[in-house]
Amino acid sequence: MLNVVWAGMILISLICALATGKMSALSEAVFSGAQNAVELSLAMAGAMMAWTGFLKAAEAAGATSLLASILRPGVRRLLPGCRPGGKAEQAVCMNLTANLLGLGNAATPMGIEAMHALSEEHGGRGVSRGMARFVVLNTASLQLLPTTLGALRAAAGSAHPFDILPAIWITSALSLAAALTVLFVWERFHG
Repeated sequence: MLNVVWAGMILISLICALATGKMSALSEAVFSGAQNAVELSLAMAGAMMAWTGFLKAAEAAGATSLLASILRPGVRRLLPGCRPGGKAEQAVCMNLTANLLGLGNAATPMGIEAMHALSEEHGGRGVSRGMARFVVLNTASLQLLPTTLGALRAAAGSAHPFDILPAIWITSALSLAAALTVLFVWERFHG
């Protein structure tokens, strides 16, 4: 579906450029946009490598395990079917830790591992309540340090890329609270 949207936008751009006689402006915009995309990609790659290295160093120092152990009681309350100390609980805690640190790319493999482990603990019979709750937790993604957004802002030339932290904290906490509220109401009536 998205391919159709993009193809439509490109076709409309071409038709408008032909109709207004601005094909040279369109071709200039295409090449300028391509150059900007490459520059942004390189800047983002460097920032993501730095933050992924930071996560690896924090993991080696035991900081991520410490954060995961702090999260463990909350995970046990939110995912009561999750076996204490099991593979699913560990994967969920590490996924949430990566999300808290704003490392969505690092959180994705852990999230997939957590869903597989939650499915195994549920016996592979459809979607469990714990799996649904984990999807909500992972999607709402409470963030303490939005590293990807900070890297984007730095690449765009922001002098203070993390001055948005209070807004990020408030909005991510409110989105998580709203998502969990809707989920708990839905579970109460359907579950």
